[in-house]
Amino acid sequence: MIDESNDSAFKSWCESAQGGGFPIQNLPLGIFSVGERRRRAGVAIGDFVLDLAGISDVLDEDWRADLSQPVLNGWLARGPDAQRALRERLQELLSDEKYRDEVEPQLVGQSEVRFHLPCFVGDYSDFYVGIHHATNVGKQFRPDNPLLPNYKYVPIGYHGRASSVRASGEPVIRPNGQRKAADADAPEYGPSRRLDYELELGIWIGHGNDLGCSIPIGEAADHIAGYCLLNDWSARDIQAWEYQPLGPFLAKNFLTSVSPWVVTPQALSPFRKAMPSRPSGDPQPLPYLSDAEDQKTGALAILLEVTLTTDKMRQAGLAPHILSRGSADAAMYWSAAQIVAHHSSNGCNLQPGDLIGTGTLSTDSAGGLGSLLEISHGGKQPVQLASGEARSFLEDGDEITLKAWCERDGVVRIGFGECVGRVVSSS
Repeated sequence: MIDESNDSAFKSWCESAQGGGFPIQNLPLGIFSVGERRRRAGVAIGDFVLDLAGISDVLDEDWRADLSQPVLNGWLARGPDAQRALRERLQELLSDEKYRDEVEPQLVGQSEVRFHLPCFVGDYSDFYVGIHHATNVGKQFRPDNPLLPNYKYVPIGYHGRASSVRASGEPVIRPNGQRKAADADAPEYGPSRRLDYELELGIWIGHGNDLGCSIPIGEAADHIAGYCLLNDWSARDIQAWEYQPLGPFLAKNFLTSVSPWVVTPQALSPFRKAMPSRPSGDPQPLPYLSDAEDQKTGALAILLEVTLTTDKMRQAGLAPHILSRGSADAAMYWSAAQIVAHHSSNGCNLQPGDLIGTGTLSTDSAGGLGSLLEISHGGKQPVQLASGEARSFLEDGDEITLKAWCERDGVVRIGFGECVGRVVSSS
């Protein structure tokens, strides 16, 4: 799975590509704009975005139509062979000095651009594959039986709201909804008082499947175009009142934030690992979810971090407070391929640009929890900040930043960028 395109000795003539999260071994795709210019496809290299429309003359003529669109759906529909070919061509252009004079003028500083959603999101589904998160939350409501009987047999998920998926930086407008206090006789309507974040990975679908035709588990990985960070903002008080019997609704659909880059499976190849062994007594996946290769390489060693700043902290120049650090491979009970295979197993047609969330990813240690609901034990143990403030849930002015990267000895670091959101009042 690891080839010369992942070789740590491979260098770009772009100096800022050395030592950061966007080396020549990464080259994630995204959509950006500068000023009033239309949205266009680009690739991250070092501190820059390479404008693909600007170098169309040195790309395959057959690629140009899809790479000139303001979204990547058409390009991702081409599947992994096209992705691999484009990555290899870009690596050639960004490493061979003979192309430098033609390509370098098409580099735009990342700090100078506005990032947009990489795809038109036709459908968004959110899963619940973080077993430690599911266990932690379950214990708050069912101390003796935190996981329901189906959890270890079926990847649990629900359909989210595609229209409110936004790129990093979109303000988080505090949602209104019905909420009912435990000691109240009836609910009231108003702003959420228990606003929370959820640390997730996003899965971008490449080529899809026809309605009525499921994706076999052995082919599911080829339908994944790439990964991003995802924050499925959650209003816990609204959720607690409305979720039974049909599940999440207004508590989740007001905003989902994603990082702007589609980090490809090819760039992540050196960081694949075996799926964690299931504890003794756990059932093995049913045949439609069982694949030896996926069990051997289906986990991704992606390091995850969440930080918080408040208005008061920023005014005082205080460093962000680290809420959690952990690794995705230690958090996911089901693999990305199992998620995709299950999603389509009833004949549901996945389409290019569809977005799938993994669900909140928490490790089994207190330092790697993926939500304030877990960190504060449902609000009973507030987080103490250097500013003297405390947080059980998010207040207006609070800013959450998700970060992710992959690193290991002998391999170049691969970054995902950031997924940022700041809470603002609904009034």
